[in-house]
Amino acid sequence: MSTPLPALDPILHQPARTQLVAYLSGRGEATFSELKRVLGVTDGNLGAHLAKLTETGYVAASEAAGRGRAHTVYSLTPAGCTALADYVSRLSSLMAMSAGNAAVDHPDLAVNGQS
Repeated sequence: MSTPLPALDPILHQPARTQLVAYLSGRGEATFSELKRVLGVTDGNLGAHLAKLTETGYVAASEAAGRGRAHTVYSLTPAGCTALADYVSRLSSLMAMSAGNAAVDHPDLAVNGQS
């Protein structure tokens, strides 16, 4: 009997969104401009990803007053932190399964550079 593959969160299984939540996880919060610069995406693309993540409850937006005009600051919510941790765990499980299957399916392949 084969082991079922771990299901990956379709919201996070999009490269820009994965990078976005991972960045916010480490940074704490970031402005739209900062996220745009770090991710190297267009305004429209970033806006669409942020809208999806906000709608899902993974990211929160708040207004912050700074020098001059107010700007929006984005942060990962507790649900977003949990979703990211779960996503990384499931992806790690999938990769471990992949490494195990490679050794079984292709015995001539070295595991970790060893034969």
